[in-house]
Amino acid sequence: MSRRRPKYLPIEDHGIIGDLHTAALVGLDGTVDWFCAPRFDSPSVFASILDAKKGGHFALRPIASDTKSWQYYLPDTNVLVTRFTSSEGVAEVVDFMPVQDSRSQRGHHMLVRRVTGVRGTLHMSLDCRPRFNYGRDGHSATVEGHQVMFDSPNQSLEYWSTIEPKVVDGDVRQEFEVAEGHSEYISLDALAAGEHVHEHRPRIIERHLEHTVAYWRRWINGCTYRGRWREIVRRSALALKLMTYQPTGAFVASPTTSLP
Repeated sequence: MSRRRPKYLPIEDHGIIGDLHTAALVGLDGTVDWFCAPRFDSPSVFASILDAKKGGHFALRPIASDTKSWQYYLPDTNVLVTRFTSSEGVAEVVDFMPVQDSRSQRGHHMLVRRVTGVRGTLHMSLDCRPRFNYGRDGHSATVEGHQVMFDSPNQSLEYWSTIEPKVVDGDVRQEFEVAEGHSEYISLDALAAGEHVHEHRPRIIERHLEHTVAYWRRWINGCTYRGRWREIVRRSALALKLMTYQPTGAFVASPTTSLP
């Protein structure tokens, strides 16, 4: 698809990631336009799928007007890859949420985005606009080196990136280049108001990615179906598992609060 997106992408033009506590939708154009935290039923941080103007979003995509894209999951996982091609080259955005061990005391929930140059050098646009509580709560943005703390009355979001952030009107908006063989990392930690993480490095994020891939593959390897529709069955099982709330084992009816 081209960079010029319709105001609202069709629901089928989204991939989904999650950590068994909450989930996020990632559009085919690289925009996170639905994310509630810390739980499925929490107020939204990004909700442009409902209101493109006021809902909030996190866009990450090439600037080139001839950009095309498609999505797929790393085999046997819920790690999403969005691949972009343009006259400038090729880049991939990997999106995932690390799954916590059920015994973990870590209370925050992380959304990770890694953009990697595959061929050529692509000019990228990054636009992170959180809008807390369905856009009803205002927020402040405080820059601390490569971190930005978005603080609202009841929730905080810690933004970190290998790209030094530029804050404009309380949001992170900037352009950057990604060259062949090079990666940039961005993480968003949903925290309680006033909480901080201060633990970010590319190698830590890569470790989270390895553990997340291993978790999903270990889980799906318990599937014993070996019939004709094996790939479809396994993908369906992974999607259903993604909609499980880990503390209780209950299924959510829809990660998008019952949007059709």
